[in-house]
Amino acid sequence: MTHATYADILRPDTRRNARLYDVSLIVGGSLAVGLSAQVALPLAFSPVPITGQTLAVLLVGALMGRVRGGVVMLLYLAEGVAGLPVFAGGGAGAAHLLGPTGGYLVGFVVAATVTGYLAERGWDRRFGTTLAAMLLGTVAIFVVGLAWLGLFTGTENLLAMGLYPFVPGAIAKIIVAAALVPQGWKLLDLRKSPGLND
Repeated sequence: MTHATYADILRPDTRRNARLYDVSLIVGGSLAVGLSAQVALPLAFSPVPITGQTLAVLLVGALMGRVRGGVVMLLYLAEGVAGLPVFAGGGAGAAHLLGPTGGYLVGFVVAATVTGYLAERGWDRRFGTTLAAMLLGTVAIFVVGLAWLGLFTGTENLLAMGLYPFVPGAIAKIIVAAALVPQGWKLLDLRKSPGLND
C-alpha cells in the first residue's frame, strides 16, 4: 500500500500543470538544500563541516517521496558540479564531489530516496515511525560518507573525523524532522487517509 506524500496531495490534476508543479518542486527543493548548506561550521580537525543541509535532505525525502526526493538531490549535485555555489559554505565544482566530503553528498541521494520510500509507506504519519525513517536516512548518509572519507584519511581516526562530532546535531535534526512531519498531517486532516493503491 502506497500512501500519498505531501507533494502528492498538492499536485494539480491536469497533466500540464502537474508537470510544471513537479519541475518547480524539484528545482525549489534543490535550492532549499543549497541554502541550508550555507549554514556551515568548519572543523579544524576534519574536512567535513557541520551543516544544516542534512535536515533539508531528510525533509525533502519525506515531503516529496522517493522519486522526487532522489531527483532533487541529483539536481543539487549537478548544480554544484556545474559551478553554482550550493555546497557547504558556498563551495562549488566537481572537486567537492570527488574530494573527502563527496561521499556525504552522494549519501544525500540515498537518504532522500530511502526517507521518501518510507514516507510513501506511511512512516511519516506518526512520531515513532518518522523518527525511524529519519534515522535510517541519516545512517545512509554516514555509511556512504564514511566509506568515501576513509579513502582519503585512512581508518585510524575516521570516526573521530567523520562521525562523532556530527552525532549530537544529527540527533537534533532527526527529532525536529520527526516532530514536524506528522504534525503537518494533523493540520491537513489527512492522518487517517487510506492512501493511494499501488
